[in-house]
Parts: sequence; C-alpha cells; structure tokens
Amino acid sequence: MADRIRVGVVGAHAERGWGRAIHLPALTASRDDYEITAVAGTSTESARAAAEVWGARHAFDDARDLMAHPEVDLVTVAVQLPQRDGLVDAAIAAGKHVYSEWPLALDAATAERFRTSAEAAGVRAAVGLQSRHHPMVRYLRDLLAEGVVGEVLSTSLTYSLAAPEVWSQRYTALFDQTKGANHVAVVGGHSLDMYRSIVGDFAELSASLTTRIRTVTLQETGEEIEVTSPDQIVVAGLLESGAAASAHFMTGGPRGDGFRVEVHGRSGRLVLRSTDDSLVGPEFVLTRADANGGPVETLALPERYRPAAGGVPSPVSNVHQVYADLARAIRTGEPFDPDFGTAVRTHRLLDAIKRSAETGRRERLG
Repeated sequence: MADRIRVGVVGAHAERGWGRAIHLPALTASRDDYEITAVAGTSTESARAAAEVWGARHAFDDARDLMAHPEVDLVTVAVQLPQRDGLVDAAIAAGKHVYSEWPLALDAATAERFRTSAEAAGVRAAVGLQSRHHPMVRYLRDLLAEGVVGEVLSTSLTYSLAAPEVWSQRYTALFDQTKGANHVAVVGGHSLDMYRSIVGDFAELSASLTTRIRTVTLQETGEEIEVTSPDQIVVAGLLESGAAASAHFMTGGPRGDGFRVEVHGRSGRLVLRSTDDSLVGPEFVLTRADANGGPVETLALPERYRPAAGGVPSPVSNVHQVYADLARAIRTGEPFDPDFGTAVRTHRLLDAIKRSAETGRRERLG
C-alpha cells in the first residue's frame, strides 16, 4: 500500500448525492491519510464527470472494475442499500478495505456475514454510523462515564422529523417496509446507534410500529403510492446497566423538533437537545441540572472535543473522524468504531424491535 491510502468511491456523482456532499469534503480534509484515485458511476459519461470533480485519475462504469484496480486500497460504497447489489461482498473478495454507508444490510444475519468475511480476508471495514462522533455526543458520553449525574436511573430519546407529502422518485425505498432504506432502518438505525453509544445497549425491549401516513405523491409523475414502512416507532425497555430506557421516533407533518436525549441520575439530570430536525447533522445544546434544585446550566463544549476538521458542517466532520480512525486501524491493526461489528449490533437491535412489534412479545438481547 502507498503512503497514502488510495480510495475508490462507488456512487461518486459530479453534482449531487451524499457522496458528493459529505464524503468528498471529508476525504479532501484527510489529504494526509487519503488520496482519491478512482470513481465509479452508472455510465462512462457520469463516471468521467465525477472523476473531474473528485480529482480521480480513473473512472469506471462498473464498480467491480474499480475494485480490481491495483491503485485502489479502500472502497467507499456511497450508494443506497437497494442499489448496492453485492458490492460489499465484491470489495471484500477483491481484498480491499471497505467503508460502507448505512444501512449495511437488510438484517443482522447478513451484516454478521459481512463482518466475518472482512475478518477472514484481513481487511478493515467501516460503516456510516458517524453520529456517535458528534462532539456533543462524545462529551455527554464522557460525562456519564465520569459519574457527573451519579447512577443513571432512566433515560429517554425522542426524535421528530418533518416530512413532505410529495417526494422525488429517488426516495421511494423509504416508504417500502421490504427495503433496507426505510424509516426503521435509516431514522431508527442512525438515532439508536447514537443513543446506545451514549447510554449503553438495551438488554430487553418491547416495541410498537405503525404507519400513519399511508400514501405519498411522486414529484415527477404525480403518482400516489402506498406507504408500507412505519413512520412511528416506539421502544421501551431496560439497558444492560439496569436503567429504564425509551425511544420514540416521529416522522410526518410540517415541523419537527429533532433530538432530545434526557438522562436522569441520582445526583442530577443531563439533557441533549438539537436546534433543528436534521438526522445526521444537528446542532446540539447540552444542559445540566443538579439534584439540589439549582438553576439549569448550559454546558459549553470543551476545547478538547473540537473536531479535527474545523469550519465544515457536522456531518462532514463526523465522517472525517470515521476516516481518520479507519486510517489508523488500517495502519496499526487497532480496533475502531463504527466498524462492521458496530453495524451488526445496531442491526440486531433493529431486528429485535421489528420482531417485538410483529409478535407483541418482549425481546431480550444478549
């Protein structure tokens, strides 16, 4: 491998998309560690246009040709799960390190297979659950570990997201419960991984899912399509620590209030609240109240938590941190998060939520 890790990006677009908006600036801010050498698109023309924007020497209309190229060490898979079609398997089989967007798979069993294959091939594998790297999320996690509010008695997560009733055809998978890019997987997956990185894992839970908005209209055609994916997700249970925990995800309507994480401890309360309803790029405010009835205190972020990639939106700095940790892991063999093991644990949690909602039974995780 060259001094810099050579990256091939599947799903690199010249004008739009998560890769163009987030991965490109994150990799650009990681020039000491990475070099973008190749891109793959849906056609020769789109790949060449992307290569010019991304600064890549090689452009492919077949992702597997990119994976086979000797000047690619790491494959970033920046396409949605329904369009992924075996790309993670192919990258691992080609002996390349992998950074896959979330969701990693349709279910935990498939994610576990990916993890096992990556370990057997000796490649490092990251997943796009970057919200755990948000500076305020890390700060809250450390405060709890330091015992700032004492023993945690209970904790809750709520997230509300505004949703239009007219959507582009690009987002139809979001409304199909059989697809891996629906509300449970995307909203639930990103939010719950962030939450469990703060408070720990669920030991047991009960869940309810319901679909309240049953049709949406496609912008391009005016066609009305049926919605089968749940837009209301309710989870309640106990953490491994024994603390009571709940999560409620609400999508739909003209306005959302974003995230609120509340932690009640024996000696105080911490509340992390977002100032907008962005799923992966919110701005957070953290407050603390002690057990003696004193005034609520707004906590400033300590300088040591400032992101390495400064002056960029939080999704870019969070993804930049994933790339930085992945580069270190590739070079040293050290563990890092979020890897495919992180993805497996999050998929297991989502699978348990779906089983509980289907059967009405309490699910135990272990």
